[in-house]
Amino acid sequence: MRLQICAVGRLRAGPEQALIDDYLTRFDRTGRALGLGPVELREVENRKGGGMAAEAQLLTRALPDNAVLVAMDERGKTLSSPDFANWMARQRDDGAQDLSFVIGGADGLAPELRNRAALSLSFGRMVWPHMLARVMLSEQIYRAATILAGSPYHRV
Repeated sequence: MRLQICAVGRLRAGPEQALIDDYLTRFDRTGRALGLGPVELREVENRKGGGMAAEAQLLTRALPDNAVLVAMDERGKTLSSPDFANWMARQRDDGAQDLSFVIGGADGLAPELRNRAALSLSFGRMVWPHMLARVMLSEQIYRAATILAGSPYHRV
């Protein structure tokens, strides 16, 4: 199952990008044997304005056809890392070809895009900067693979 992180805005070179690259490289090594990966980062920019609706159109165009959609949203569910790993494994086992995580712009995701999601996922009630949300999501995707592989990376 291929994964995509589809996000509004471009992440510049720096420590956040280095962390994302590191976690996704680790994920590729661990996930491949599990039928997971690779992960592709797809960034869109809303240069013309139009707010959440325009961003939703750009994100939708960046999504593969028939992808299982995960909306990153502060109002979403908070899952433990093992629960998240098991949810990902169920999507894979149910035959999903693509799993796409969407991160909206400064105002979040348009309701019509959020409502299409199979899962609305939150990192807690706090709002995180988009660059850090990408890092945290990349780490949790890698952590999910290590959990499924039985690796000691995740400790309870």
